[in-house]
Amino acid sequence: MRRRGDHVKRALLIVIDGAADRALKTLNGKTPLEVAYKPNIDQLATNGVTGIMDPIAPGVSVGSDTAHLALLGYDPFKTYTGRGAFEALGAGIKLQPGEVAFRTNFATVDEEMRVIDRRAGRYIEEAKEFEKLINSISLKTSNVKVLFRHTVEHRGVLILRGEGLSRFVSDTDPHKIGMRVLESKPLIDSPEAKRTANIVNEFTREVYKLLKDHPLNKSRVKRGLPPANILLVRGAGVLPNVKPLSERFKVKCACIAGIALVKGVAKAVGMDIIDVPGATGGLDTDVLAKVKYAIKALEDYDFVFIHYKGTDAASHDGNVWAKVKIIEKIDSAIGYLIDRVNLDETYIIITADHATLTEETRNHSGDFVPILIHGPGVIPDDVRVFCERACLKGGLGRIRGLDLMNIIMNYLDKVEKFGE
Repeated sequence: MRRRGDHVKRALLIVIDGAADRALKTLNGKTPLEVAYKPNIDQLATNGVTGIMDPIAPGVSVGSDTAHLALLGYDPFKTYTGRGAFEALGAGIKLQPGEVAFRTNFATVDEEMRVIDRRAGRYIEEAKEFEKLINSISLKTSNVKVLFRHTVEHRGVLILRGEGLSRFVSDTDPHKIGMRVLESKPLIDSPEAKRTANIVNEFTREVYKLLKDHPLNKSRVKRGLPPANILLVRGAGVLPNVKPLSERFKVKCACIAGIALVKGVAKAVGMDIIDVPGATGGLDTDVLAKVKYAIKALEDYDFVFIHYKGTDAASHDGNVWAKVKIIEKIDSAIGYLIDRVNLDETYIIITADHATLTEETRNHSGDFVPILIHGPGVIPDDVRVFCERACLKGGLGRIRGLDLMNIIMNYLDKVEKFGE
């Protein structure tokens, strides 16, 4: 453990998932970051340097998986091997070479397999009981073992264990309400891809047969809740092969997050995972608890990463004021942080992994996100508010997500000189 007098610089990266947005009619042409009361984040912006960032490239809409890979310094075009593997790692499942993992959603479909609700109401109280039922499924046409693990809310992970599998198969999730569940198809012409697609389709049918008339779902319907009668499968992935952050920059690093995906990305790049009680990954997450654990972690780690998901969830639900409220809750937690860390030794970086459009699409977009860096030796700019509009004028200018880790590690004096 470090002694407090050691004067070792460290960095805390806070990613507010999907926090960036566009000018909203509901907010009279302002964004949620502009409207939210966030004096603590704005204080950091006032005394720090700001700018805007494209997670991958201007106009490129990204998933949370590829965005976080980029923010942590890994080019997704070179290292991305599918989202499912990150979900599995984050759920505490050890993947072996050759195993294929998928991201899943509990969903509601009608008798014609048309999707009524892609999230079955988002919160599934019976999820762990459904998990046991699904893991009892034995596929008839294959000796592949199926493992399902519920993670948070409506989300879960599916693992296929066996020989002759491929990640190159399509999703069963149509990604739209009113459309029928899709048949998984091979994305390349190989026996492994064809076999894997057939296994996914058989599994999907068996889940529906098992859950559609189950007493747990009948009880949900009686209580006015949508039945969780199917699993939508997407994002097939395998273990990525990347050099850990600790080896690249000679740093000890940790991640604090509530959702399996982000934990999985962090694990994949060699970060330690710090589990925090009350970190749900939803709007009800304990925002202060994450900060308290981060303050403690900074005694032992050079680089700590906190992820907040609630802003993204509110955007996907189209709930503008919920997005504003969670930003304000996060700001309050950051106020607690400011009062308890040594700002002469600690860099605080705040940004988003992508923009999520609350009014238009309720989905991710290729818009830029604001970023601020506060810490010892940082040259402040003239920006006084942390939001999209103000940060357009920031001293960082416009950077890529791939630039961020180099910038942070440069402040920590962890970047080796290029050339002589």
